[in-house]
Amino acid sequence: MAFPSPAHLSLISKPSPSSPLFSNFPRTRFTPPTPARPTPSRFTCLASQTGFFTRLGRLIKEKAKSDVENIFSGFSKTRDNLAVIDELLLYWNLADTDRVLDELEEALLVSDFGPKITIKIVESLRDDILSGKLKSGSEIKDALKRNVLELLTKKGNKTELQLGFRKPAVIMVVGVNGGGKTTSLGKLAYRLKNEGAKILMAAGDTFRAAASDQLEIWAERTGCEIVVAEKENAKASSVLSQAVKRGKQEGFDIVLCDTSGRLHTNYSLMEELIACKKAVGKVIPGAPNEILLVLDGNTGLNMLPQAREFNEVVGITGFILTKLDGSARGGCVVSVVDELGIPVKFVGVGEGLEDLQPFDAEAFVNAIFS
Repeated sequence: MAFPSPAHLSLISKPSPSSPLFSNFPRTRFTPPTPARPTPSRFTCLASQTGFFTRLGRLIKEKAKSDVENIFSGFSKTRDNLAVIDELLLYWNLADTDRVLDELEEALLVSDFGPKITIKIVESLRDDILSGKLKSGSEIKDALKRNVLELLTKKGNKTELQLGFRKPAVIMVVGVNGGGKTTSLGKLAYRLKNEGAKILMAAGDTFRAAASDQLEIWAERTGCEIVVAEKENAKASSVLSQAVKRGKQEGFDIVLCDTSGRLHTNYSLMEELIACKKAVGKVIPGAPNEILLVLDGNTGLNMLPQAREFNEVVGITGFILTKLDGSARGGCVVSVVDELGIPVKFVGVGEGLEDLQPFDAEAFVNAIFS
């Protein structure tokens, strides 16, 4: 396959009106305006400030704590599953300990906490009850929440984006087909841009015909610029390389790289991710700064084999868990962190632009065990 030259790569959005899948969206040629600098607020981080990426990460984390209501509503189905715990503990007494803990164990398993974590939590509670440390239902509930929070923070405490100190920072987004990868990238671009970052998107999904069109729509919606391949069958690594070069030359803060969805069992496609990672690293040593794996929350514990394979191939730095608002299996958040020791950085809790929420472990625990 011939390696495409830079001339074959479009450096601005070129919508394809003929694409039937997105024909209902307004499609206009994207000419980046000269945007007015937003009025600084306590959540705004100007790119001219020193320590931009450090400040950006802290502001996103601060927003996670202020967006508790969105997290709370997003985990309503998981919370409904676990509501039985309150009923169990309301009239708890020492004689009922075994029955109550058996039913609590079942509730955790139904919510996809997984056998290993569930047994660990339940046995810890049992020991504390029998030793007299826990003497009431409310104390058991508080201990349950502490145990889950400890599991999340012990192995997955680096929930902030780790973007280094050089511009542009590069974030690669990977995942299987249908997990919400491109949508998550678009929402991430929206959030980062609102914090004052100058964003360049790279349409590295060169296998799916409509993928570039979809990302171009996100570029228009978020006011970001985009690099796409004009020539068919262009290599994804070439597209990402050109995007990072442009990001470096034109002073972009962050380059968001989309990649083709692939089954974790397809070795040849997984190998392509290695090529993409190497191509980006040749332009900026040490890049990509983050490799985020998008996992569909509806798959529950089935996401673990995917996560293991992607991590072995490219080295995942964080997870984006999507579609959790439609799932009652929110316990998988705890399972994937405990199993792999990789932090969850964002969770998708709705369809809106702002519904890709920075993950905050304490807010998550409070949302599912309210």
